[in-house]
Amino acid sequence: MTDLRSQLQGLWLPLVTPFRDGALDETSLRRLARHYADGPVDGMILAATSGEGMTLGIAELQRVVAVVRDGIADSGRTLPVCLGLSGASTSKMQDALDETADWPIDGYLIASPYYIRPSQRGLVQHFTALADHASWPIALYNIPYRAGVSLTNDTLLKLAEHPNIVGMKDCGADRAQSIDFLARRPPGFRVLTGEDALYHEALADGADGAILLSAHLETDAFASVQTLMKQGDRNGALARWKTISALTRLLFAEPSPAPAKYWLTRGGLIDRAEVRLPMVEVSAELAALLDEEIERRRPPLLQRA
Repeated sequence: MTDLRSQLQGLWLPLVTPFRDGALDETSLRRLARHYADGPVDGMILAATSGEGMTLGIAELQRVVAVVRDGIADSGRTLPVCLGLSGASTSKMQDALDETADWPIDGYLIASPYYIRPSQRGLVQHFTALADHASWPIALYNIPYRAGVSLTNDTLLKLAEHPNIVGMKDCGADRAQSIDFLARRPPGFRVLTGEDALYHEALADGADGAILLSAHLETDAFASVQTLMKQGDRNGALARWKTISALTRLLFAEPSPAPAKYWLTRGGLIDRAEVRLPMVEVSAELAALLDEEIERRRPPLLQRA
């Protein structure tokens, strides 16, 4: 386990959860964890939106964490791992924190309460209660188009004062708000964008990194965008971004993570593209578009040899 405040930067992967015949596919999951731990990712988020976490039972969540930890260990690396948690009840969320308190994780990614649409005062009290209760540090997940409520910058600044709230995943899709918060945030409070299509501009605005579903594919290229930006090569970063930006649209053409799972299956990283209802696998039309893009990005035969 690591100090999440210092580790919450760079390129994080919200790992998909493979299934086989309705059950967790532990073989594919371990393969995924090993593959990405061998690459340039800086951390993993488990069982969040991309990991279909709301369809997983507590025993399955525990297995996901254990299997991913084993896969990372296979690589010989040490990577921070955060568990995604969502819920509309503060007390039930505290119960979930209790149930996961001794798991081998480094922190939590916790979304705003969905459906209830609490006030900003309610959000402050909700997240404060969770941060007071949690055994591991918390990163906030601001995603108003899923939760139905947005954390304002004033609310974020209040929550950022809590010693156990160390950063946030920014899916607010409001660049002006993001820039304002980046300018006002306290030192050491990390901001990672979760808007795949806005990755490059978020880095240009000063974000510390990103949590990107799209980085399951062309992972090296996504990582190099930030590397080039840190080196001061903005033109190089933009040129690299242009080679992968179309992926961020294609992979969200239908509800995620179904398109990414289709691609990963074609590449042999997971055995099946299976998702859990109410998610469904990609349509035949999107599958054809994905196949075209996979073929376009496939290296020439001589290069593959």
